[in-house]
Amino acid sequence: MTTPDDAQLVFDKDGVRLTVEDAVATVTLTNPAKRNAQSPALWRALTEAGRSLPGSVRIVVLRAEGQSFSAGLDRQAFTPEGFDGEPSFLDLARGSDADLDAVIAEYQEAFTWWRRSDLVSIAAVQGHAIGAGFQLALACDLRVVAEDVQFAMRETSLGLVPDLTGTHPLVSLVGYARALEICATGRFVHADEAERIGLANIAVPAAELDAAVRDLAAALLAAPRDAVVETKALLQGVAGRSYEEQRVAERAAQARRLRDLAGLGD
Repeated sequence: MTTPDDAQLVFDKDGVRLTVEDAVATVTLTNPAKRNAQSPALWRALTEAGRSLPGSVRIVVLRAEGQSFSAGLDRQAFTPEGFDGEPSFLDLARGSDADLDAVIAEYQEAFTWWRRSDLVSIAAVQGHAIGAGFQLALACDLRVVAEDVQFAMRETSLGLVPDLTGTHPLVSLVGYARALEICATGRFVHADEAERIGLANIAVPAAELDAAVRDLAAALLAAPRDAVVETKALLQGVAGRSYEEQRVAERAAQARRLRDLAGLGD
């Protein structure tokens, strides 16, 4: 995938590049030599990207250089030495429950901000999206995938669980039974199935991935920002509300929109 030449560079470090062009921010994974394998340093850079977005940004596109979106956690994490300057998995396991919980919570921050109600996030996914890579794609609101995409949740094969916020959106998208089967077997989910079961919004040939994402971003930008923000918040709240509570929320949101359109808003 390509980044527009006139986009403003915000930062480029630790395998993550953030650029902004008007109302669209692009977060790019930039380590194709390692298939964009993930590390704590990369997760901190992703968290920083979310905190660095200008208020004018409405759309965030997540993309990756190379043939793979992300092969998941860098296997160096499983060595006794781990990553330079980072506690190894063995060190983490030896720590207290509170310390271990705090470390994982910090890692999860890289995956949480993509669903902010004031943004719409789009993952452009090609090739492998494995484990943490799958969960990063799931962190986004929408997924546009290339026909060569291969999703897989391989954590159970390593004796682990998916802990980077991927379980909630996966169940929401495909249902409990299918999510369990995908996670417990670690099998690949290809583009045609991903689109059919709701993991992917759009599946296109790899050569058309850039264009499909641009078209989707343009369509999302066509509606007034506040209307999209209110609608997203309504949809995100459905799971926690009864039917009657959702009716109330819809009325309140519409009242705000009508007053705003009439020039009577705060």
